[in-house]
Amino acid sequence: MSEYFNKKLGLRIREIRLAKNIKQGDLADKLNMERSNFTRIESGKQCPNNDNIEKIAEILDVDIKDLFDFEHKKPKENLLNEIILKLKNNPERIEDFYKIIMALTK
Repeated sequence: MSEYFNKKLGLRIREIRLAKNIKQGDLADKLNMERSNFTRIESGKQCPNNDNIEKIAEILDVDIKDLFDFEHKKPKENLLNEIILKLKNNPERIEDFYKIIMALTK
């Protein structure tokens, strides 16, 4: 597989692992893998084999397809532009947007 793909997959695995508060060493242990090998996977220098992809998804409690969801995040500038557009197109909902933002930032 390409270096670009490996890097995206590694970053996605790392992102999910961190969101689940799982330490890198703990995940490597559950995979029966040296931590240095798992570090190479997360850094994109090595691609996990199919068995390890299945195990990683199982340990992280996600569907395998979630490991390959590389485009789920957008740059912050794009997100801000989309929010502004939604506000402009839904002026009657501005108070609702405000309440949601305030609740999320408490």
